[in-house]
Amino acid sequence: MELAILLIVIAVIFVSRAIKIVPQQSAWVVERLGKYHSSLAPGLNILVPFIDKVAYKHSLKEIPMDVPSQVCITRDNTQLQVDGILYFQVTDPMRASYGSSNYLMAVTQLAQTSLRSVIGKLELDKTFEERDIINAQVVQAIDEAALNWGVKVLRYEIKDLTPPAEILRSMQAQITAEREKRALIAASEGRRQEQINIATGEREAFIARSEGEKQAEINKAQGEAAAILAVAEATAGAIRQVADAIRQPGGQEAVQLKVAEKAVDAYASVAADATTTLIVPSNMTEVSALIGSAMKMVQAGKTTGG
Repeated sequence: MELAILLIVIAVIFVSRAIKIVPQQSAWVVERLGKYHSSLAPGLNILVPFIDKVAYKHSLKEIPMDVPSQVCITRDNTQLQVDGILYFQVTDPMRASYGSSNYLMAVTQLAQTSLRSVIGKLELDKTFEERDIINAQVVQAIDEAALNWGVKVLRYEIKDLTPPAEILRSMQAQITAEREKRALIAASEGRRQEQINIATGEREAFIARSEGEKQAEINKAQGEAAAILAVAEATAGAIRQVADAIRQPGGQEAVQLKVAEKAVDAYASVAADATTTLIVPSNMTEVSALIGSAMKMVQAGKTTGG
């Protein structure tokens, strides 16, 4: 009975040492008699008991690792407190086991030294503007050395850049001055555009007024010319009608009668004026002589016009 129990215990020990189940995204390094033998893939694996042993276990997942904060000096001799985070992945379990005694510490230290080297080549303002370039250069520097450790560096991200308090105050003052400058420029541009708009409006209004006055003068001149033409045409028509009437039978007698009426009216108006002394001819035949003279003038005008 005791022998059976002993055999069962030995069998269990053999099975536990012989059968290994590796999780997904993991790699186990097997040594045979103290020498590297193989790397176990995920799933069921069988080893030789007491000869093979699992020496190292590695995760093949992407590993984020915080890089401790450190002081870096820029090209213009300004101190910066910089911290970041590094993302890497084990790609060769054998090199990760034997390439370095502690690849985590090696990658961390290399990230810090590479970061100091990259920032030392840049001025303070550039460190804030070119974070992507800094990250890419740090990754490139680490990745070249990390190949011997079986590690692939995927990316590096700067979490924070903290300059000294004096530099922060100076930067804040510079930012404030720059914003005030932009505000003044914007205000002056606004005033300039306002003056331009006012001048443009006044010019357009003046042009519109002058065009209106010009059109008004043109319309007035055309109206006066039309009125003069109408009066002239009416006068000419009246004269033509009078001339036609004189040529009709009895026209001469009508003219004489009209002239006589005008003469009588003239005498009457002169007589009505108290300040005027009227001398009446002793011989009234002179009135008929006056009418005769007027008729002769009418006949002479008619002959000349004909």
